[in-house]
Amino acid sequence: MRIAYLEDDHAQAELVTHWLKEAGHTCTHLSSGREFMSLLRRDTFDLLVLDWEVPDMSGYAVLEEVRASGNKTPVLFATQRDDESSIVGALSQGADDYMVKPVKQAELLARLTALGRRAGVADMDDQGMMTVGPWTIDRGRRQIFLDEEPIKLTDKDYELACYLFQNVGKLMSRAHLLEKVWGIMTPIESRTVDVHISRIRRSLQIRPERGYRIKTVYQHGYRLEPIDE
Repeated sequence: MRIAYLEDDHAQAELVTHWLKEAGHTCTHLSSGREFMSLLRRDTFDLLVLDWEVPDMSGYAVLEEVRASGNKTPVLFATQRDDESSIVGALSQGADDYMVKPVKQAELLARLTALGRRAGVADMDDQGMMTVGPWTIDRGRRQIFLDEEPIKLTDKDYELACYLFQNVGKLMSRAHLLEKVWGIMTPIESRTVDVHISRIRRSLQIRPERGYRIKTVYQHGYRLEPIDE
């Protein structure tokens, strides 16, 4: 999973980042609340991990702004604040889970996995089947069907389409898609994602009359979303 991590204790951040990367996740760490919000305005993540006491903008204020913007990314608080009012306040404001420091490696990873699973982030089984509107995705045969007819796609077009179908309704930045589909971890200026999005729109006939569209979000990325009748 792609995880954004807000923590101003650099020793703690280094340790947790190591745990996350060791478990196969990608972690972007920031120590400033305002820089963290700036990151979320230009990129997307599967999960957010927040400390409460950070410079210039508290983790709680970050959570408020994230939820006010309509961002539904799962949020886990990892903080020293252990009083009941803080825990209840964070959960009431939209946090999905809450841990009191010092956090333990196995518990942290288990909680993040559970959050990802509930949010539908976990990858579909390689042999799995999934149906979205008129499209059926057969992971075993690496094939997508439209109205039961197989559609010919390149490998990357297939993988990009699968990832979008697994994340219907979620905004995905170009950097997010480059990492998940192409394995490119460092942000680059590229039209690669745009070209492939255009191709799968055309090949899979993803358009409003079929009940779905791939919406382009200016200067950000794409979202596969259902069209209301």
